[in-house]
Amino acid sequence: MEKRNFFPFSYKRFKKEFPKVDREYDKLAKKCHASGPLNEKMRRLVKLGIAIGSESEGAVKSHTRRALAIGISVKEIRHAVPLALTTIGFPKIATLNWIHEVFEEGPIKHSRSD
Repeated sequence: MEKRNFFPFSYKRFKKEFPKVDREYDKLAKKCHASGPLNEKMRRLVKLGIAIGSESEGAVKSHTRRALAIGISVKEIRHAVPLALTTIGFPKIATLNWIHEVFEEGPIKHSRSD
């Protein structure tokens, strides 16, 4: 499968205009991921939950793609949505549509760690 570039224009522009800041951000993300006892699967699901809670379409899609890329199942990813229901309310469940859009796109590989 061809590698698709899903990064938004604003991120690409930021990366181009501030490459040093972007590199430092990458380093911080790696340190954050390595700073505790959660394994990669748990970290990816936590990040997806945060994205759902913030209603960020880009983040929901990005973290869904990343979860799929490391082998987290569709059922496990979908389970994150109803878990959000009793914490953040029913309107956030609309994020399930974004998750399904990613399922339809298929998996891709990412080079960023966050």
